[in-house]
Amino acid sequence: MSVLSKLTVKTITRASKQDPVQLRRRKLVAAIEEQMNVAAAASNGESYEMTRKTWVKNEQGEKVLVDKLRKVRPWFFEQDGGWYVQCKYGNKALTISGGNAVFVKALKDVAGALDTLKAATEAGELDEAIENIMKNRGKKVA
Repeated sequence: MSVLSKLTVKTITRASKQDPVQLRRRKLVAAIEEQMNVAAAASNGESYEMTRKTWVKNEQGEKVLVDKLRKVRPWFFEQDGGWYVQCKYGNKALTISGGNAVFVKALKDVAGALDTLKAATEAGELDEAIENIMKNRGKKVA
């Protein structure tokens, strides 16, 4: 008698317990909150870096977990006498009301625009824009 014959084996597909729309919203809200930190650092004339854990080999050849600093790229830039703020999902800018950027007059107003984008994300107003990016993922544009 085989050892595996004592087990009851079935084929099953695991159902996701979390709604994918809610997961996408939370991911975007977390990214917007990170950009708020970037904007606060930029208004103080500093650059924002965050730490992340990564595995590297030490002198003895052993893998060890270390903290590594990573610069965070801002979603905002200065142009045309003001600042443009983009809301990105991954590395793609979301299309919001027919455009892909919000214009503000000064760097101090970037935080307010990011706050509004965060509120819109939590309210579900950007779900369609996120879905469009997810549909076009992996397709090359000629």
